[in-house]
Amino acid sequence: MLSDRDIRRCIAAGRLRFEPSIDLERQLGPCSVDLRLGGTFRVFEHSRYPFIDVRGPIPTDEIMREVVVPEGEPFIMQPGEFALATTVEALELADDLAARLEGRSSLARLGIIVHGTSSVFDPGWRGRATLELGNLGRMPVALYPGMRICSFTFEELSSPADVPYWRRAQSKYLDQAGPAPSRLGQDPDLR
Repeated sequence: MLSDRDIRRCIAAGRLRFEPSIDLERQLGPCSVDLRLGGTFRVFEHSRYPFIDVRGPIPTDEIMREVVVPEGEPFIMQPGEFALATTVEALELADDLAARLEGRSSLARLGIIVHGTSSVFDPGWRGRATLELGNLGRMPVALYPGMRICSFTFEELSSPADVPYWRRAQSKYLDQAGPAPSRLGQDPDLR
């Protein structure tokens, strides 16, 4: 895992990029970088479909709707609800760096999880991270666009990947700009 010193070196060398640039004083920790919550969310329209068939085409545009939160206003996470969101910052990793997305402890103590299972970002990843937000608590929680929502840690590979994420034909979420819904229906093993 990279230390704050190594993260700074990777940023300076262009091996780790953030757009917009991060505020190192506020967002850099001893071994992680905090990223901020964007203002666009995707939520399920529960009543439109009785279930999601992972073997069929998933009509994500029909079963999810986009919610854009005006500046200064909160997005309210109700208990038991799930929403996709994204980070303000786009991230670009060199072909020999991997990253892990972690939730913030302060939010977890309120019942907010930031990712379900997709915490690893492959070498060569680029785009905005989609967050899988859930409220496991019993009380609604107000989340504000621009707040620090998650942290990323970074690991150096023993050598650059032969086929980094940006070069893989099956990379479904390359250069995503908003909260990307599931593209599970594109998996060859489910066709």
